[in-house]
Amino acid sequence: MEITWLGRTCFRIKGREGTVVTDPCPPESGYQLSKLTADVVTCSQRTDPGYRYTKAVSGEPFLLDAPGEYEVGGILVTGIATKGPDGERNVAFVIELEGMRIAHLGLLASAGAGQLDDFKGVDVLLLPVGSGNSIGGAASADVMTTIDPKIAIPMNYRTEVETMETLDPLERFLKETGLKPEPEPKLAVSRTGLPANLTLRILEARA
Repeated sequence: MEITWLGRTCFRIKGREGTVVTDPCPPESGYQLSKLTADVVTCSQRTDPGYRYTKAVSGEPFLLDAPGEYEVGGILVTGIATKGPDGERNVAFVIELEGMRIAHLGLLASAGAGQLDDFKGVDVLLLPVGSGNSIGGAASADVMTTIDPKIAIPMNYRTEVETMETLDPLERFLKETGLKPEPEPKLAVSRTGLPANLTLRILEARA
């Protein structure tokens, strides 16, 4: 399985069974998505155009933006309602691909008791860390250690091209974790290649 970060909360998750694109972001975000195709597009924010630029993905992908259980080809997806920005609904998704479970938390805005139980045991966690319109800093670090995935990948933080000024830079989250891994262009991982313990990976945004 190959995971590429495309900016904000947008990832391309590609396996032999198909491709999933999460929360495609518009050009106004500062990120330029190009030549994207997918079997499934997930949108954690049904009404926020900054996280739902679906026309960036060509073809006729299956669009998921609500809680429920779905199967598209060999891809299994579970949408889970959580609390998002301003008390609105956020839909987090657990994607099962290539024998692994990937949790995309979307714009999770709070993580009260019991809210994270559905995500425990996932292999890869895609985690918002930039505050502003989601959790960040110490709260994100706590969510990461509570879920305890094999691999955690931060998202939705300020970069050189990001236009949302309310987002914090990645360094604030890294300070809370005490970790500073080197950025890499993409993550390629197999079920047998998963680390034994929680590992933080940083991806460079690529369009």
